[in-house]
Amino acid sequence: MAEADPRDARIAQLEAELAEARASIAEMKQQLAEARATIAELRARLGQNSRNSNKPPSSDGPGVKREREKPTGRKPGGQPGHKGHRRELLPPEKVDEVVAVRPKGCSRCGGELEQREDGPAAWRHQVVELPEVKPRVTEYRLCSGHCATCQVWTQAELPQGVPSGAFGPRLTAVVALLTGRLRLTKRLVQEFVSSVLGVEVALGSISKLERSMSAALQAPVEEARASVREAVSVNADETGWREQLKKAWLWVAATALVVVFAITPERSGKAARRLLGEDFVGFLGSDRWSAYNWVDLHLRQLCWAHLRRDFQKWVDRGGAAKPLGQALLRQTRKLFKLYHQWRDGTLARPAFQAQMSQVETAVARLLREARVCPDQKVAGMAEAILQLEPALWAFVHMEQVEPTNNRAERALRPAVCMRKGSFGTHSPEGSRYIERMLTTVTTLKLQQRNVLEYLTEAMRAHLHGQPAPSLLPVS
Repeated sequence: MAEADPRDARIAQLEAELAEARASIAEMKQQLAEARATIAELRARLGQNSRNSNKPPSSDGPGVKREREKPTGRKPGGQPGHKGHRRELLPPEKVDEVVAVRPKGCSRCGGELEQREDGPAAWRHQVVELPEVKPRVTEYRLCSGHCATCQVWTQAELPQGVPSGAFGPRLTAVVALLTGRLRLTKRLVQEFVSSVLGVEVALGSISKLERSMSAALQAPVEEARASVREAVSVNADETGWREQLKKAWLWVAATALVVVFAITPERSGKAARRLLGEDFVGFLGSDRWSAYNWVDLHLRQLCWAHLRRDFQKWVDRGGAAKPLGQALLRQTRKLFKLYHQWRDGTLARPAFQAQMSQVETAVARLLREARVCPDQKVAGMAEAILQLEPALWAFVHMEQVEPTNNRAERALRPAVCMRKGSFGTHSPEGSRYIERMLTTVTTLKLQQRNVLEYLTEAMRAHLHGQPAPSLLPVS
């Protein structure tokens, strides 16, 4: 039997070591690729700002450059020839007192003057002052009568329209305005009502007044909700909220003149359906959140302000994504320029649509190039946008549709400020109050209607058992 060649054993050992080294190298390459991907993702997160994400501008660091117009060389403020804006004088019927101030003598020689209130040098100066605020207290004495037949005492009842509590409809409206519109805490409201209005009110009474106002607003808010569900064009958005210290969501659905809010425990398509209605068939403007995917793509409009931030993110990632992001940003700028020209009346609708067809073609081509980009993050985002491609261009074909979701986002900003100061609501009843107050205040502001007067009338109608004034615009 021949002896084994030591060289064969050595070769086998080297081959095994080589295979092990190759496996180790392959594993390290895989780890290196994963590490590079992680580093790229962390760098992208570190580079997030208001230009390439949904972060607010207030969170931007000092190194973030914002888009600004090119300097014109002009000094700040009004320019020469600019028509100044002054406080307009109130008409005579709104003036409570007129004080005629007469000159004592001629400003040149000191001689006597022929006094005239309407002379060429006359001047009107108005001073607005608040009168001393003194609450008006009405005492209702509920008399009683004795029945000689059955020996029973009967007490009179309060007249219809008189609240069972201690505060009238206008005071209730003021408290609701302070908490639901001006975002004051209950303690600050208590201090204001006491020091400014001269009315002592307990903290618990403020909550009771809020509940009364919420009940008064229930019917007009439901009417506004039904109106939004039937609108041709609606913008929707949502933001975080807290109810009873648990995560919740504040939703908004906005038209040009009516806005409704809803607080729900979930951020889902089911919640969006409850807000907009199961049979919603209008055009919906929104971001790319999947909760709106139940709406037909041809009836949706994605927000181009969000898309612009996405494309800026591609630029900031660098590499193969950068030129694609830059090209898409150029098309986005062209899109907004054309839209603003049409909206301002300097570009006819047919010309706008004709030029937008070129933008549509270019954007479609660039997104398909991005779909095969080596940057997998960018490729995945491009694929997600292409799946919603019909929803990019509804504003080109429907005049009532806007290319951004600014209408809904503007409506949400005061609510976000309220959330930061109050940390949400502490009960379902509190959530209903906030929904109804936000709906009422935001809608009235859009229609340029007086909020305090509306709240007072709504509360007065509620006390009389009558329907509250409508929140819908007068046609």
